[in-house]
Amino acid sequence: MTDPDEIPETPAVPQRELCSVPTSRLGERGDINRSYSADLIGTSGRVRKPFQHLGELWICTSITGWGLTRSGHTEHEAYRLAPERMFIGVPTSYSARTGTAEAAEAARNDPFGFYHGMAVKHGSEAFVLSGPPLRFIGPSRPEPEPPEPMQLTLF
Repeated sequence: MTDPDEIPETPAVPQRELCSVPTSRLGERGDINRSYSADLIGTSGRVRKPFQHLGELWICTSITGWGLTRSGHTEHEAYRLAPERMFIGVPTSYSARTGTAEAAEAARNDPFGFYHGMAVKHGSEAFVLSGPPLRFIGPSRPEPEPPEPMQLTLF
């Protein structure tokens, strides 16, 4: 029997990590940028060529400009691409995840991310996007030191 005064623990909300990668991976020809697939996921349930990070395959689903991010960098958000047989949970489709206003709101507020659990295809293979997503940014540069103030002469 549980104590009525005991407050149940809320499940831990995964934090969305920032990962610093070489700028070349984020540019127009970079592997992270080229993997962007949100347009294909929504229309055909497919993804572009994934990129590798820490030995796993990932797909970029969002690119947010530096002016709109807390980090002050352009951020590429990506989900792990898990083989369907390895995914723990019940895969779903984009249309099921967004088919009703309630489902779409639940997807937007999912602590594991909007695309978590979506079944996708790459080539002929079935995969599932697994969150929480990571946000990839370029390497941080130290702020330049302000120049020493100069005393102007009065005469």
